[in-house]
Amino acid sequence: MASTITAATLTITITEAITLNGSAQGATNSITVDNVNEIVKRIVTVPTTESGLLGFSTTLETDLAKSYLAGQLDEDDVRYIRITNKDDTNHVTLTFRSEGSAEFALLLDAGHSFLYPCDMSGGCKDTMDADSSALTVALEDLVDITATADTAAVDVEVFVASV
Repeated sequence: MASTITAATLTITITEAITLNGSAQGATNSITVDNVNEIVKRIVTVPTTESGLLGFSTTLETDLAKSYLAGQLDEDDVRYIRITNKDDTNHVTLTFRSEGSAEFALLLDAGHSFLYPCDMSGGCKDTMDADSSALTVALEDLVDITATADTAAVDVEVFVASV
């Protein structure tokens, strides 16, 4: 079976708009991602216990026993990740884990979005490091993102583009 999907260019535009003392101080920045032929766009509910949100692995290493709320993707192909907290009150904690089991976490407040900077030619491979010291950086593959809601379950929107 031959695919009827034609790859396209994804355009990502971030705009900040503010006027202070009568003068516009905002900015607009754009980037394009060529040859996108797969999209994951889901709204999922994150409980107050840590749950897998997104998983990344090579095609040959995919562990179908793992369960992720928004799916498991080929680490070589992912070019763009956005996670948006759709709740109007509660935050969610996102934890990013590398292949060496190093982790970093961040609080994603109600209504906020987080963009993960994938490599435009290599995907999620060699894109993160976490340690108690940032003096020696050794980038590793991102293997998964987990999420934990604060005081009540939170809906998050996940958008991922792959080639």
